[in-house]
Amino acid sequence: MGHYDAFNDDFSQKIVFQNINKHLNSLEDDYFYHLYLGKNQNDLKAMFGDVRFVCMGGTSKRMQKFAHYMKDVLGYRIPTGLTLNDITQITDRYSMYKVGPILFANHGIGCPSLSILLNEIMKLLHYAGCEDLTFFRIGTCGGIGVEPGTVIITDEAVDGLLRAEYRQYVLGKEKIRETQCDRKLIKDLLKISEEMQIRRKFNVVNGRTLCAHDFYEGQSRIDGVFCDYTREEKLDFLKFCNEKGVVNMEMESLCFAGMLNYAKVKFGIVCVALLNRLENDQITASNELILEYQERPFEIIGEYIRRKIMNNEE
Repeated sequence: MGHYDAFNDDFSQKIVFQNINKHLNSLEDDYFYHLYLGKNQNDLKAMFGDVRFVCMGGTSKRMQKFAHYMKDVLGYRIPTGLTLNDITQITDRYSMYKVGPILFANHGIGCPSLSILLNEIMKLLHYAGCEDLTFFRIGTCGGIGVEPGTVIITDEAVDGLLRAEYRQYVLGKEKIRETQCDRKLIKDLLKISEEMQIRRKFNVVNGRTLCAHDFYEGQSRIDGVFCDYTREEKLDFLKFCNEKGVVNMEMESLCFAGMLNYAKVKFGIVCVALLNRLENDQITASNELILEYQERPFEIIGEYIRRKIMNNEE
């Protein structure tokens, strides 16, 4: 697999990401401003060359918690006097943790914030010479026709017009990228939930995910500062979405799927529903219950990663 070689300033033939920017090869330096890391400032190969899994979610605390969860699942011990550090602690935009071959990072809210992080992490891993990568987005969402606490594995992300397309505007032109998630990975995650009898504890479903541009109007809420539609119109639209296979709404899946599809990298999106949007617009669950909900995707993704790592070590 290709990687950046600081001694000959060249790349080997194989690369981890397809459609990679051809200009990267000619850059004397490449500084990842939002991560406080860089091609010349850090030994990226030594720091990240073993990464095989990238787990991303909205909040720093959730990713830190998942990092500790995977440390325990894999049986890794942190030597006395040391701790699991935030690699990007100098900057306050994103947080990043590493446990063995797993990288954890929070992407903030919405596609713009996620696209910045994804750009810089993909470049980082490109220079580090990583291979056989799998990306996961782990998040919360509003369910449509499912009860709170349901874990939803995305089949494909769709926009507000239910198009399975990520639209990016480049030099005044529209670029359209596919948003279908990896079918085999979806099957593997569903199989794990069956084998672990997870569905005895909570529901696990798969379906289409609507990615909105905002939390309020874009998600058909009636409790935002603006709303020029009726409650009945809102419900009609949500029911229409559900009939078309949409089972949840959030704000990052379209960009996540579009960028990683374009790079031809394996990825999955697993979210937990905090409410059923056919019943309510506001999240009324207690903070304790929400925190418990947020950890439910950990079990499925964590077991998938554990099996892959264990099989590789045998």
